[in-house]
Amino acid sequence: MTLDIREYRGLVGGKEIIIETGRFAQQAGGAVTVRMGDTMLFCSTTMGSPRAHLDFFPLSVDYEEKMYAGGRVPGGFFRREGRPSEGAILTSRVIDRTLRPLFPKNMRNEVQVILMSLSHDKEHHVDMLGIIAASAALTISDIPWNGPVAGARIGLVDGELTVNPTYSDMVASALDLRVSGTADAINMVECNADQVDEETMLEALFMAHDSVQGIIALQHQIRSEIGKVKNEPSTDDLDETLLAEVSARVEGPIREVMVTHADRAARREPLQQIQSALVEEYEGRNEATNDQGAKVDMKHVDRAYDQVMKNVVRGRIVNDGVRPDGRDYASLRDLAADVSLVPRVHGSGMFIRGETQVLTIATLGTPREAQFLDGLSPEDDKRYMHHYNFPPYSTGETYPMRGPRRREVGHGALAEKALLSMIPSEEEFPYVLRLVSEVMSSNGSTSMASVCGSTLALMDAGVPIKNPVGGIAMGLIKEGDQVAVLTDIQGLEDHLGDMDFKVAGTVSGITALQMDIKISGVTRDIMRQALAQAKDARLQILDVMTSTIDAPRDSMSDFAPRMESLKIAVDKIGAVIGPGGKNVRALQDEHQVKVDIQEDGLVYVAGESGAEVDRALEKIKAMVEEPEVGTIYTGTVKRVENYGAFVEFLPGAEGMVHVSQLADYHVKSVEEEVSVGDEIMVMVINIDGTGRVRLSRQAVLEGWDVEEAKRRDAAGSRGGPRRGGGDRRGGRRDGGYRRDGGRGGDRRGGDRRN
Repeated sequence: MTLDIREYRGLVGGKEIIIETGRFAQQAGGAVTVRMGDTMLFCSTTMGSPRAHLDFFPLSVDYEEKMYAGGRVPGGFFRREGRPSEGAILTSRVIDRTLRPLFPKNMRNEVQVILMSLSHDKEHHVDMLGIIAASAALTISDIPWNGPVAGARIGLVDGELTVNPTYSDMVASALDLRVSGTADAINMVECNADQVDEETMLEALFMAHDSVQGIIALQHQIRSEIGKVKNEPSTDDLDETLLAEVSARVEGPIREVMVTHADRAARREPLQQIQSALVEEYEGRNEATNDQGAKVDMKHVDRAYDQVMKNVVRGRIVNDGVRPDGRDYASLRDLAADVSLVPRVHGSGMFIRGETQVLTIATLGTPREAQFLDGLSPEDDKRYMHHYNFPPYSTGETYPMRGPRRREVGHGALAEKALLSMIPSEEEFPYVLRLVSEVMSSNGSTSMASVCGSTLALMDAGVPIKNPVGGIAMGLIKEGDQVAVLTDIQGLEDHLGDMDFKVAGTVSGITALQMDIKISGVTRDIMRQALAQAKDARLQILDVMTSTIDAPRDSMSDFAPRMESLKIAVDKIGAVIGPGGKNVRALQDEHQVKVDIQEDGLVYVAGESGAEVDRALEKIKAMVEEPEVGTIYTGTVKRVENYGAFVEFLPGAEGMVHVSQLADYHVKSVEEEVSVGDEIMVMVINIDGTGRVRLSRQAVLEGWDVEEAKRRDAAGSRGGPRRGGGDRRGGRRDGGYRRDGGRGGDRRGGDRRN
C-alpha cells in the first residue's frame, strides 16, 4: 500500500510546527500528527450518524495522555492508562471550548475528536499544540466546520512577553496565558498570572492572536491542496412557521412577566404557567387530528418557547438597557462575606453574590499529603489543591451524584489558578493546602464565588497569602452591531448570552482569566471593555471581603497540625530513618508526630502538640549532630572493658572514656565506677582521623575548656588523683557519687546512675 504522506511546516512565535497527513488512520474523517521539538501529538476526527432525538450537539473531545510518550510505565496496579488525569481533562476542555462554537448551528451529527500524545520532550506543552492538531484534522476532513483555528501560549519573563515558552521558560514566568482564535477574532482564553495589569494582559492577548495567523493561513493552504469535500450536516432547525406561531402567543406575556418581576423566584411560577398553557394547546391540537403529518413535535414547541424567551431577554438588554433583575450593565448583585462558620476545620469562608452562595473549607496538611502526579508534565506533585463540588440541590434539582464531571474539574482548576501566585512558598509556609468549595446555591458565576470563598478560608486559617483575590464573571449580548458587556452575569444571562468571561485578581492585577463563547469570536474592543468593567467590579468585591477579614489571622486553628522544619545533611537522612525505618517510626510513635523527610534533607515534623513537635526535633538534631571537641554530652554507658567504658553520647555515635578519664581521682576498676545503662556527662576531647572519639568524664568534673581538653589530650595526661584534701573515697568533694550510693553537691547536675 502506498501512503500519500504530506508534510507542512509553519511558525508560531518563531518556533517550527510540523503538520503531517496521510501516514496514520486513513479511515478517519481526518487525521494528522503535529510536532514541535520532540513533542508530537496525533489527532483524528470522525463524524457519525445524526442523532435527531438529541436537543444538543453530540461533540466529544478526548485527549489521551500516553505514558510511553515520555518513556514511562504508568503507575497503579494495572500498569496501563486508566481514567484521565486532571491535566488531561483540562487539556480536553481547552480544545473542546475552542472547537465547539465553530460547528454549524443545531448540528446533530455525532462528532468525535481523539488526541493522544505520541512523544513528549518535557519542554513543549501539549495543550496549544492539541488545538492546532484538532483544527488541522477537522480542516482537511469531510466534517462541516467553520475553522481553522490555532492556539498559542504567552509567558512574561523579566518583563518581556514571549510566545510559546517552554516548561523551562515558564519556571520564572509571571504569566501563563493560553489563547486560541480564528483569523478574525479570539474565541478562547485560559490564564493564570501573578498580578498582571490590564494593559499588559491586553497586549499579551493581542500578541497571541497575531502569532497564530501564519499557522491559520497554513491550514487554509492544506485544505486547498488535500482537503475532502465537506458533508452536509444533519441539523434540527426550528420550523419558522411554528416559531412565529409560538412567538405570537407567548412573547407579550413573557415580556410582561419580565418587566413586572425582577426577582427570579417571583417570575418562576407565571413563566411556568405560560409555558404549560402553550404545551396544553399544542397537545390538544395533536389529539384532535388523525393526520400524523399534521402533528407538532412537542420537543420543538419547547424549543420555540425557549427561543422566544431568549429573544425577549436579549432584546430588553440591548434595546432597553435593562437586565432580567433590573440592573444596568455594570452593576453588581448584593454581596456578603463571612468566615469561621464551621467548628474544628482549619479555616472556612462563605461568599454570597445574589443567589449564588459558596462555602469553602481550608485544610492544612503535612508534606506527605501532597498530591502525587502521574502524567507527562515535569511536575511530580503539588502542595496546593482546590476542589469544587456542584450538587443538584444548589439549583433546586435532583439527579444522580457520580463524582466530579469535567465542568467541576475545570471550575476547581480555575479557582486554584486564581490563587496560585498568592500562596506562600514551601520555605515560608511548609503546609500542604487543600481547599474545597461547596456550592450551596447557584445563580451564575459559582467558580468566581469559589475564588472569593477560598481567599476568605485561607485567611481564616492563618495562611499568609500575599494578597486577597476576588473574582467576577462578565457576559456579552451581541445582536448585529448592538453590543452589551455585562458585569456579574446571572444564570439566565449566561444561558442566553454569547460569552462567559471570568476574571480574578487582586487590587494590583489579574491572577486568572477564562473565556468561553458561543459565537465565532470577540473583538479586541470587547475584550478591552470587559477587562475594564471587571476591574471595577473586582475592587468592589475585595472591599466587601476585606471588611470581613482584612488579613490572614496571626495564629492557626487549635485543630491544625503544628509543623516545624529542620535542614539536615543529605548523608544523614539514613541515620534519621534508621534500618527499615526503625528510627523514624519510633520517633513518630513516641511523640505522636508525623515526620516527612525530603530528598534534599529538609525534614518536617508535624503534630497536634507543639511541645511534642519540639521534642522530636531535638531528637532529630541529636541524631545528625556531628561531635565537636570541647562539647559536653549526656551519654549512656553501652559497654564496659577493663581499660575503659564505651558511651553512646549521640544516637548511633559512641566514644570511649579511658579508665584514667572516668573521674578526677584514681579509679582502680571501671566496673566499680560505672555500669552498663548508666547515664554520665562526658566531654569530647579528641576525634582522630578515622572518626574515633575519645571522651572524658574528668573534663566535665574539673570544668575544662576546649583548649584545656586539647592540651591534656595532647600531653597524654591521665588526670591522676590529688594527694591531699581528705579521703576521696568516703565523700567526694566534687559533688560526685559516693561509694555508698549517696550524693554530694550539685556540681555534676544531670550526671546520674541508674
